[in-house]
Amino acid sequence: MQGKTNPITPAGYSAMKARYDHLLGKERPEIVEIVSWAAGNGDRSENGDYLYGRKRMREIDRELAHLARRMKAARVIEPSEQPDKSRAFFGARVTLADEDDVEKVVTLVGDDEQDASAGRIGWSSPLARALKGASIGDLRSVRLPSGDKEWEIVAIDYA
Repeated sequence: MQGKTNPITPAGYSAMKARYDHLLGKERPEIVEIVSWAAGNGDRSENGDYLYGRKRMREIDRELAHLARRMKAARVIEPSEQPDKSRAFFGARVTLADEDDVEKVVTLVGDDEQDASAGRIGWSSPLARALKGASIGDLRSVRLPSGDKEWEIVAIDYA
């Protein structure tokens, strides 16, 4: 994803920013305080608070760097401002029906905010790629680990 823009909904960007702010403003200062206190207790090689604190600080710094890169590459897209609401594009909530008329509702979101259990699928996932540009009534085939599956687009909404 190096050098590419990262499409994301306003809610997804807000959640990412909130996580960044929480790590930088709350968790990291607390860990720095623990590490400073533990460092003053003498031998650091067997000091659990010091060792764990340093490890946790590295994890936080790594996550902060990752979030900063993702936010810098982010391009916030408001789904309701999509010019062609008759087709499935970023931010669309799409109702699909399979061969057995079992319906499934998915929302096309940024890769950083995907959550399959909540029906939010990442923009670069196989299903999202198959749905891009689809209209109501279109049939789209998706290759899944269990084999190819065909879906009919039943409804498209940009709520």
